Amino acid sequence: MTSSETIYTTIISTLDLAERLDDEGVAIVDCRFSLGDPGWGRRAYLEGHIPGAVYAHLDQDLCSAIIPGVTGRHPLPEVDVLSEKLAAWGVGEGIQVVAYDDLRGVGLASAARLWWLLRWLGHGAVAVLDGGWGAWQRESRPLRSGEEKRQRRDFKPRLRPELLVNVHQVELILKAGSGKVFDSRAADRFRGENETLDPVAGHIPGAVSAPFMDAFRPDGHLQSESELRQRFQFLLGQSRAQEAVFYCGSGVTAANNLLAMAHAGLGEALLYAGSWSQWITDPQRSVATGE
Repeated sequence: MTSSETIYTTIISTLDLAERLDDEGVAIVDCRFSLGDPGWGRRAYLEGHIPGAVYAHLDQDLCSAIIPGVTGRHPLPEVDVLSEKLAAWGVGEGIQVVAYDDLRGVGLASAARLWWLLRWLGHGAVAVLDGGWGAWQRESRPLRSGEEKRQRRDFKPRLRPELLVNVHQVELILKAGSGKVFDSRAADRFRGENETLDPVAGHIPGAVSAPFMDAFRPDGHLQSESELRQRFQFLLGQSRAQEAVFYCGSGVTAANNLLAMAHAGLGEALLYAGSWSQWITDPQRSVATGE
């Protein structure tokens, strides 16, 4: 990218992306995925995607293997393994990454997972397509089918461990009252109702319900910066973003809250990547239900 080109660090509009489809300095990554049908995203990508996009599979590319009884359902990928994949996708110094998914369709909102992973690896020029695949289609923008590849780049991670907390740190934060912990799942799952993904229902005692979908409008676009700022300031109270920990079922959709908070200009909150599905691997950890 040249110095005159805008660097996007939270979201990018469909219009702005459309104007840079021929820009080799932009790497587009299709992150569509369905928990109920893990092969759906790749099939959808092959059928039609944003021109120039490569495909990232949540389970195969953006996670590492599950260790039963130890990890959650979507463990973070190994740094070296993910860095190699990013290099193969044409991501490197000076490359603007744009991730998109199908938030309002059958898919899981996983573009923010890639957004967070890249920031964790020290690559700040990454944004999520506002409105995602749904907005791109509604606006009848260009499509392409089949698999695409980009020219390989050299990706060098600069790890930012301060963006991540583990289960023991979450326990200490709650015990000391030194920060706030937010549950990004839907409110009914927080209360322990309609749990279909994990074997134990409920939430981490002391956590506050903050459904990630509340940051989005019905059409899949993020709320305005002022709306998001008001929402998160209310949730944070007297706490700072750097003292806020977000989790979800497996560490994927919580990244949408982190994205929204960053877009609101409030700073970078923390991710408990193991999330609820890791918390419940130890029966000695307490579980709460209700509000």
